[in-house]
Parts: sequence; C-alpha cells; structure tokens
Amino acid sequence: MNASLRPMVFVAMPFGKKKDASGVEIDFDAIYRDGIQPAVAGLDVDLIRADEERGGGIVHLPMFERLLIAEIAIVDVTIENANVFYELGVRHAARPRSTIIMRAHGTQMPFDIKLIRAVIYTLEKGVLTAQSAKDLNAALAGQLADALRERDEKSDSPLFQLIPEYKGMIELPHAVTENFRDRAKMVNGIRERLVAAGSLGPGQTVKAIDAIAKELGPITSVNAESAADVMIAYRDAEGYNEMIEFIEAMPESLREHNQVMREQLALALNRRNATGDRERAIDILTAIVKERGDNPETCGILGRIYKDRYEEAKDEFAIDGFLQASIDWYSRGFTADPRDFYPGINLLTMLAAKGALKGAATVEEQMRRTAAVLSFALARQDAIRSRDYWTVATLLEASVHDNDWPTANSAMGVLLTTEPTPQQLRTTRKNLGIIAKAKLPYVDAERLDRLIAAFDSRLPPEPPKPPPASQQPPG
Repeated sequence: MNASLRPMVFVAMPFGKKKDASGVEIDFDAIYRDGIQPAVAGLDVDLIRADEERGGGIVHLPMFERLLIAEIAIVDVTIENANVFYELGVRHAARPRSTIIMRAHGTQMPFDIKLIRAVIYTLEKGVLTAQSAKDLNAALAGQLADALRERDEKSDSPLFQLIPEYKGMIELPHAVTENFRDRAKMVNGIRERLVAAGSLGPGQTVKAIDAIAKELGPITSVNAESAADVMIAYRDAEGYNEMIEFIEAMPESLREHNQVMREQLALALNRRNATGDRERAIDILTAIVKERGDNPETCGILGRIYKDRYEEAKDEFAIDGFLQASIDWYSRGFTADPRDFYPGINLLTMLAAKGALKGAATVEEQMRRTAAVLSFALARQDAIRSRDYWTVATLLEASVHDNDWPTANSAMGVLLTTEPTPQQLRTTRKNLGIIAKAKLPYVDAERLDRLIAAFDSRLPPEPPKPPPASQQPPG
C-alpha cells in the first residue's frame, strides 16, 4: 500500500510515570511500548502518539488534526488525565466510530463513559507484566482488525449514539487530510532522528541536531511541533549557543507569546553566559512573572541564575546579594506550588549556604519548614521508585541534608538507571558542591566527597563557553 494512503492510528494516553487514584505509580511509556506497539506492528498503518506539550501549547493544532483525520484512535483512560479526556471528547464529537478506549482493571470510570465498551488490561502494582502485555496485544489487535475492516458499523461515540440527527463528522478535503498525514509522519521521523542524535559521541550530537534544524527551514505553525523537539534536543545536548540562535530565529509571534519558549531561551542564555546574557534572561523571566504571577518553573530558573552568580562572585557584597536573591526566587517558586521539587530542594541548599555564611541560627527555622514540606512531597511521590531523574535527584539531595546515607546511596543507584543527560548530572553535582562548601556539621563530609567524586567520574568535560559576563550584585 502507498505509505501516504495507510490508515492512521492515533494514541492518546499519559506520558511517563503517573500515579492512579490510589497512589500507585504506572509507567505509561511501558504500556505503550509493550502493550500497544506490538498490537499494531503487524498492520499496515501509521502509528502516532499524542506528544507532551513541550512547546507550551504550540502543538494544539497537530493534536486537533490527528484526532480529526485518524481512522482509528486508541485512548487510555486509566487515570483522570485532563488532556486525555479532552482529546477523547474532541474525538467523540468529530468521529462516530473507531475510537478504542482502554483502561486498567479496577479503574473507576467517569459516569459519562462508564457504559462504553473498553479493552481492559491488568497491572500488578502498576506494572504491565509480560502475560498482561500479551493479553493486551491480542485484545487490541482484534479491535484494530475489526475497525480496519469496518465490521462494526455501530457508533461508539455517545454523541452520535444519543443524537441520531447529529452530523458532526467533519469531512475535510482530500488535499488537507493528505497534508495533515504527511506532517504527522514528518514529525515522527524527526523525533526518531533526534533520539538517535542524542546517542552520538561528544561533538557529534549537536552537529546532527543542526542538520535537522536546517531541514525544518523557517519556523511557522506548520512545523512548530518539530521546532519544540529540536529546542529540547539542543538543551539536553548542552548546545546552548545553537539553542539560542534557533529560538531567536523563530517568528516573534511564536516566540514572544509562548511562555515555555521564553523560559527555555532564558535558561539557555544563563547557561551560555556571554556578556549581557544573564541580564537579558532576568528581564525575560521577570516579565513573565509580572504578566502571569509566580510559578515554580519561572521562579526556579531565576533562582538558578542568581545561584550561578553567587558561585562565581568574588567579593562579600556580591556573594551576599546573589545568595539572598537566589533564596528569594526559589522561595517564591516553592510557595507557588509546594509539590514542585525543583525550587524546594534548591531553596534548602541555598539556605544551607546562607547558614554557613551568616550563621546557622539565621536560617534554622526556614530550613526546618522547607525540609518538612519537601519530605512530605517526596513521601507522597514514593520518590525512590520513580524513574524521573529530577524526582530521584531531589531525594538524593534531601537525603544528604538529612545525613541519611542508606537512602542517598539507594537514590544514587536508581538515578543512574534513568539515563541522565550531562546537563542533569552537572546540575546535581553543583548542588552537592554547595552543600559540601557549607560544611554542615550534621553531614558526613567524607561520604559527601565520595558521592561528588562519583558524579565527577561520570561527567564529560563542560562544553566551551564564551567569555563570562561581568558580575554585578542584584539591585
């Protein structure tokens, strides 16, 4: 069959590891890999998965396109994920049939879709076992075969079932649907190439990303989804100069009205740290706060900028000013959402640095409050079982603060299985260095030094940087 004429199977489901209503963590990437992909492997179709909104809303258009044109949609409703249910609603309004709902056994279904037939799979403590995967493969393969042969002429959309006169199905012109299909396949192909580029040796990854970026041409709403993927690939490869140039080449309408793009640009400017970069990054981020209020991501990046300035400062006034500015921004980010680990653990570490500088009594109460909230959040997440780097890294750093070395060592073992990027390892290594420099009396310095050495042994050399900006204390 001509590739452009193959039916499209669109999958809407959560990404990564998410907790169900009972608190059990489920690896939805594993369910996609082991439960869905094998069921589709023998069919002459294009399989497309709804991607995370890494571009901060710029992928809405592709999502609508794929929900409208896909011959078949598979929707996993195991947890109450707002994005997935929204996508299911759009699909049910647009297509009368060939929407396959799947869910884990024991899931409490919302009333509106409780009576709809679903493919049910079994999880054991959140894990799709080998046998459960085979059962799910077989069940999905049967449903897909029926849908492709159009055996079932009945509507599976409640809207079409309940309102026979409803004619909501959208018939798009052939040229439009072909364009949508080509775009979806292009995005998948670029994503696969970016993943492959990330596994190349030092110096080769950024070159491979450059080649993909050039192929995209001018960035518009048509290729904005792939542009977001390229941006993140540059960041993970520590290609900050290339990342900045790539974002700055985007149309102002796309860049300036997208919070995620602006935050990522500020992050890259801080990491590159050429003359004027950090001042510009601060301007970008404080403008976001002024427009939209405090949030963990924006405030956290601001905290990181001032943390870097604190580490590089030479005189006591700059050291004190940058340290306090870092504490203030991390505190604002953690207060905005105490469930977010990033500003919380960094706040704790910077408070420790202030305690070493000004005396422990000056920050003792704030450290105790911060540690209590952070510990509660980590316990709720069952952090040691997570596969998310930042969750495990937070547990590692928090355990160092607690002088809990059995947990710290366990977290280090888990952390290394998450396939961390150099940028992630470098960030955690710097935080551990700040804790070591603070010389906290209740932290085993020898054990901490060994932990830092373990990070150093795994880190590649830092990428070359432009001449550093001049340092000025925050006004």
